[in-house]
Amino acid sequence: MKTSTKHTLDEYFLAFIGHLQELEELVREDEKGLLKQPSDLVVCFEETHEAALACMSRYYLAQGRGLFSGSRDLTVEAFHDDLIDDGQGWLDMVISRIKATDIYPEDVQEELRGKIRKKYLKLLQNFERKMKNLLD
Repeated sequence: MKTSTKHTLDEYFLAFIGHLQELEELVREDEKGLLKQPSDLVVCFEETHEAALACMSRYYLAQGRGLFSGSRDLTVEAFHDDLIDDGQGWLDMVISRIKATDIYPEDVQEELRGKIRKKYLKLLQNFERKMKNLLD
C-alpha cells in the first residue's frame, strides 16, 4: 500500500471513528431518555454509516481494486473480504436508511432508532475493530 494512499485511508478511518464516537454518545443519551431531538440519532447514524462506506471504499482503492456501483455492492464485497460481519445486517442498514427519509412517518423513524440502538451500533463498532486491526 502506498504511503500517501495509506495516509488517506487513515484519515478516512479517523473521520469514521469521530462519527462513531458521536453516535455512541447519542445512543447513550437516547437510552436514558435524554435525547432532545430524536432525529439527531438518525442523522448521526446516517453520517456514521456513510463514513464507514467511505472508509471501505478508500480501503479498496488502496488495494488497487475498482470503484463500486453503490453501497450494496460495496457492502457485499466487504462481507466477502471479512471487513464486516453480518452482511445481511449491513444490507439492512442500507435499506433502513432508504426507508427513513424525512417524508416517512414518525413510527418508521422510531423503528430505525431501535435498530440503531440494538443492532447497527454493534455492527459499526465491529467494523471499527476490524479496520483498526488491518491498519495496525
